[in-house]
Amino acid sequence: MPLSFPRPPILRACLALAFLGGAHAALAEPVAAVHEAAQAQRQGMLDTMRDLVGIESGSKDVEGVERIAELIRDRLKALGGTVEIVPATDVFRLDDTPEKVGPMVHAEFKGKGDKKIMLIAHMDTVYRNGMLKDQPFRVDGGKAYGLGIADDKHGVAMILHTIALLQKLGFADYGTLTVLINGDEEISSPGARSTITRLGADQDAVFSFEGGGAQARLTLATSGIGAAYLAVQGKTSHAGARPEGGVNALYELAHQLLQLDNLSKPEEGLKLNWTVAQAGTNRNVIPGQATAQADARALRVSDFDALSRSLEAGIQKKLLPESKVSVKFEVRRPPLEATPASRALAAHGVRIYQELDLPLKVVDRASGGGTDAAFAALKARGPVIEGMGLSGFGAHSNDAEYIQIDSIVPRLYLAARMIMDVSQGKAPMK
Repeated sequence: MPLSFPRPPILRACLALAFLGGAHAALAEPVAAVHEAAQAQRQGMLDTMRDLVGIESGSKDVEGVERIAELIRDRLKALGGTVEIVPATDVFRLDDTPEKVGPMVHAEFKGKGDKKIMLIAHMDTVYRNGMLKDQPFRVDGGKAYGLGIADDKHGVAMILHTIALLQKLGFADYGTLTVLINGDEEISSPGARSTITRLGADQDAVFSFEGGGAQARLTLATSGIGAAYLAVQGKTSHAGARPEGGVNALYELAHQLLQLDNLSKPEEGLKLNWTVAQAGTNRNVIPGQATAQADARALRVSDFDALSRSLEAGIQKKLLPESKVSVKFEVRRPPLEATPASRALAAHGVRIYQELDLPLKVVDRASGGGTDAAFAALKARGPVIEGMGLSGFGAHSNDAEYIQIDSIVPRLYLAARMIMDVSQGKAPMK
């Protein structure tokens, strides 16, 4: 590979120091210095992922999340950051939000420049306590397996070792590196969302370390995730002896679902699908209550606002005038929308990957689920890039979650170079 051919140690060290001091004359060798530093972090990354996987931290296992938060806090402190574990106090209550949610780990590293950069990942998983025994950390060939390793414990490790890599190079040309590790991402970040948005608004760039895809990619757009809850209040009565004395909540619910179904606009990326319904208690009783839930997806924040208004207007058209119908709409995650700034910065990432003779895809149209990057982007003044993590597969699975070990060095190289170039004004930001 042309970027890593051997050079005399003294010459290599001198050129690397010239790069870190801001010299532009000899570009290829300083790139090689970064690549060598990334290679030196490879085993440490594996060890850190092993340690993180070894602590079960399901979103609703708050004690487990607190234990892994302490480990991450200690690692960030050892790297020289100002670190605190932040309890979730400003909790946005969703339909399924538990009484208590896990904390965040917040760290700051001060540099000598003026650019503000934030790195985010999450430490909670979807798994129930006790499942680690069936999916412990192990290395098999070119893959490292483990509970939560792909989503998103490798992302936490990436942040720790990217910072370690920069410190090994003596690089501190950023103004502030902010780290925020979330403890409730898998339940839609009810406790962390406001903090992510507040901190994200003050950054020149935000990098989110969710997985980078089975084929290397950066993500600039994700679907927003919403939920609708429909409730009908009717009146019970004997279904055989006196059905006319009741108000059939099931009939009204069926009417509402059929008329509200046309709110979907798939061609515009707006999807509303009713997925759960319940009504009635006994075969011979006119149902007095009925409920339904819907999954909603959108590509633009404004689409959810319009959908909420349409739902409220739609339920006014009733089949049974005596029934009472209500609807609640909640935004579980806003969409992440691609911007000119994020496209420009991602294109710079593609060029960085090309230095390693590797392809890197940029996804700027939303597909699939949402991430915390969308909360960071709500009020952001700079680009937000998702998918900075490792290549992997099997997130949320019971026996096949893994990362690809050969993606460790390229991804560390990419993360470090992106931070360096943003810090030194070498990356396009608009």
